[in-house]
Amino acid sequence: MFVLYEHASGYVLVHCEQTDDISELNANDYASFGQLVKLKAFQPFTSAAIALDNMNAVSEGLVHADLKKFLVNNVPKGQSVGINDQRLLQVVKEELDMSVAGGDIVLEICRGVRMHVHQMIKPLTLAKEGGAQLGLSHSYSRTKVKFNVNRMDNMVIQAIALIDQLDKDINTFAMRVREWYGYHFPEMVRLVNDNYQYCQLIGLIKMRKNLTAPSDELLEAMEKVVMDSAKTQAICDCARASMGMDISEFDLINIEIFAKKVISLADYRKKLQQYLSDKMSNVAPSLAALIGDVVGARLISHAGSLTKLAKYPASTVQILGAEKALFRALKTKGNTPKYGLLFHSTFIGRATAKNKGRISRFLANKCSIASRIDAFSETPNNIFGDKLKEQVEERLKMYEDGDVPRKNIDVMKEAMQAVKAAQPEDEQTVAPTKRKIEAVDEADTSETPSKKKKKKKDKVKEEPSEEASEEVTEETPKKKKKKKKAKEEASEEAETVTEEASVEPETDSTEVKKKKKKKKAKEEPSEEAEPVTEETSQEVDSSEKKKKKKKKKKAEEE
Repeated sequence: MFVLYEHASGYVLVHCEQTDDISELNANDYASFGQLVKLKAFQPFTSAAIALDNMNAVSEGLVHADLKKFLVNNVPKGQSVGINDQRLLQVVKEELDMSVAGGDIVLEICRGVRMHVHQMIKPLTLAKEGGAQLGLSHSYSRTKVKFNVNRMDNMVIQAIALIDQLDKDINTFAMRVREWYGYHFPEMVRLVNDNYQYCQLIGLIKMRKNLTAPSDELLEAMEKVVMDSAKTQAICDCARASMGMDISEFDLINIEIFAKKVISLADYRKKLQQYLSDKMSNVAPSLAALIGDVVGARLISHAGSLTKLAKYPASTVQILGAEKALFRALKTKGNTPKYGLLFHSTFIGRATAKNKGRISRFLANKCSIASRIDAFSETPNNIFGDKLKEQVEERLKMYEDGDVPRKNIDVMKEAMQAVKAAQPEDEQTVAPTKRKIEAVDEADTSETPSKKKKKKKDKVKEEPSEEASEEVTEETPKKKKKKKKAKEEASEEAETVTEEASVEPETDSTEVKKKKKKKKAKEEPSEEAEPVTEETSQEVDSSEKKKKKKKKKKAEEE
């Protein structure tokens, strides 16, 4: 069996004579390993760029042209090739039509070749092998890390993770400040609910006794923080009759330092929020315009990247973030969750309890469309996001008032027109792509099926009348007692047939000619039906006369 090994300096092909028992292979000892495994061929890479190109193909499970040529030239027909990579193994089997092998024996042979390749290939020393591996690893890692600087979704993921962590930390630190300063002024905890304002007031008030006779400057500064003169007066009144304990200057200094740290963290959180909105406008403008910066960034962070989010179906986007509830519901056979991270959107909050599931499903659909536009468009913009947001608003109004929303195709046409108008003239003159040409052809061909459908409907209408006429001709009276009834029934059937034929609209000249032919065909069986009825009536009369004669004969004999 031949075994392929992809080295940093080139492709190595070895031949192993005994592959039945893996215990016979001792990869650590070259003396025993070299007797079983012999070097068959070696093709070095001529440059670093070619080596990188080949390794990228191997990592993606593709057969490079150099590898294909190497295997075709060096592997005899009918022999199997052992390949360690499972994806590459399947591709070689399909494309080159070779018998391939894998498993533990191939893995052990590759391990031995990796350890002793410098002894199998004499010109390849340890120093050259190390240099080739180092250079290839650097270039390979550099190509994998390369991305567009203006569309870095990794920065969005880190920013939203830091914002969530800062929210938790600021909340914890603010509660510690409240508890610490509450020993000195416990009444202010109840009066001021905002943590940021509370920490600012600590820096202004400091000791509680400063509020017994506050200066005008202190009152103005407190009013700027609290934004309410009545609340500042209430704080001063509570300070005069406070139940808190006295603290030293040293304790107050530490409380002030801690309060300033909380204020600085809150200010940094605001700056980080602005940074996130700027990055989202570059990375995913449509998603940010549709659902907001924070919720959109959370979706990207939870998915792992914008590309992964774009590959998710709408049903997955809908419950993204509610995995625990989903699997618990599947395990207990209960109701599955209706929404995950999308619950933080304003649309679901505005919807009624009955329509929350509907609007979350619709919103997830639009989010998946927006993420795909952002991920795969060359020049992302927020035009599609605004149009998708309008659609969600219209769907909310439909659930509330019953107003019929616009069709999706009309909204997308408006968005495309807006995008073309926003583009410069040079970009607008670009030749249409293959998809656009196909779409135009489909639009042209869509008109002809409508005409065919109309013709089919007319034929379907005509078929019942033909069936009715056939039934009329087939149903001839068999046993009737009187002439009048037979003639009346025949005339009524003929009248119904002519009425049905006259009701049908005469659209085209060809249809009129067909109808005239049908009328003639219908009149002929009706005329043929009349002699049949006369013959049957004559037979009935003759039978009655015979019966009367028999009765007279019996009466005479008696």
